[in-house]
Amino acid sequence: MYLIGAPHPHKIDAQLMLEKVIAARQKLVTSAEVLQEILHRYTSLNRRDAVAPAIQVLLDMVDEVFPIEKNDVLRASEIVQQPAGLSARDGLHIAVMERRGIRRILTFDGGFDRWPGLERLHRP
Repeated sequence: MYLIGAPHPHKIDAQLMLEKVIAARQKLVTSAEVLQEILHRYTSLNRRDAVAPAIQVLLDMVDEVFPIEKNDVLRASEIVQQPAGLSARDGLHIAVMERRGIRRILTFDGGFDRWPGLERLHRP
């Protein structure tokens, strides 16, 4: 959201982080949940005109978009009940990551630091 949204203190850091990952030739992936978050955010701001371009920017950056499956939701329901106190969205992101064997996440969200075994890439 910081990359494609309005000016924000994290916008430049997000751009630098993305450039670093691309320069290292690391594969970039996301999930359908991130697309849904973009859809939700711009719709809630009544910026419906921005939905398609914002989603397209994300699709142009990533190598693959993972679907959300029933078992991801079931696993997320277990994750959010753990003492880490993660949000439903974070739980769903982690569930998809676990299913796909992904251990690193590019985010400013410090909540992911509370989940064991994940490495959060958050500095340019």
